[in-house]
Amino acid sequence: MTLLSTRATAAPPPRPRARFRLRKEALVGWGFAGPFVAVFGLVFLAPIGYAGYLSLFQDRLIGGTSFVGLDNYGEALTDPRFWDGLMRVGLFLLVQVPIMLGIALLAALAIDSGRLYGKTFFRVSIFLPYAVPAVVASLIWGFMYGDQFGLVGNINDALGVSLPNPLSPSLVLASIGNIVTWEFVGYNMLIFYSALKVVPRSLYEAAAIDGAGEWRIVASVKLPAIRSAVVIATIFSIIGSFQLFNEPSILQKLAPNAITNDLTPNLYTYSLSFSGQQHNYAATVAIVMGVITAIIAYAVQLRGMRKG
Repeated sequence: MTLLSTRATAAPPPRPRARFRLRKEALVGWGFAGPFVAVFGLVFLAPIGYAGYLSLFQDRLIGGTSFVGLDNYGEALTDPRFWDGLMRVGLFLLVQVPIMLGIALLAALAIDSGRLYGKTFFRVSIFLPYAVPAVVASLIWGFMYGDQFGLVGNINDALGVSLPNPLSPSLVLASIGNIVTWEFVGYNMLIFYSALKVVPRSLYEAAAIDGAGEWRIVASVKLPAIRSAVVIATIFSIIGSFQLFNEPSILQKLAPNAITNDLTPNLYTYSLSFSGQQHNYAATVAIVMGVITAIIAYAVQLRGMRKG
């Protein structure tokens, strides 16, 4: 009796016309998504797959290219040059990212407050450095940093002083951090400002009616409301810090003694591949660095999105 009841209530199979319509809708959907999937696979998945393939081989003087399995990964995980570069970008991240995001957040709050005169001018002015290519920005700042030919050198000659060389080994990482901050403060400011613009103004009015001042509204209303934007900007900044390459690569010719080929993991990977002709090991280092970056970014995302 139960079997008969189950058969009686079971949904009838779709008719041929309905199946054709569903198949047609699926094809239309793939028609829209297909170009993106193709480009995504070509420019993202294929290079990662090829790098993974290269990392399993090793080019030897005797025997040519041979399969070595995970030996390259074992070498990378014990490579002191790789870990020294990783520690440097880790220190760079811990210092530079909070400063950059703090300045960007203050700028966004000031522009959003409505009390800043000429806020359109300030918004464009702060964002404008982001429009400057990283190569050009590095060249500009590299010229100003020069103590023999640039702005620092001119100040030393004009005032008869001896300012510290920004491209010395002890200051070069801070100098690169200044360039990166100058470049990306406007980008992060725009993220924060866009998030603030969608916060309902009724929340501010309700807080003001309850007696909250400007700083209390910022701390209790605005910052919690843009928490997701802060997390996204933090993740982007973390990824960008681990990918640090353009600025030290350009400044290396101006400060070869301070910026070595293993200053950052990406610079180390580049030197392995194009200067040392160690393509297989360079692919391995790049994959290890990518995995570390993904793990840290994912951990920050989980921590930032966790409800308090």
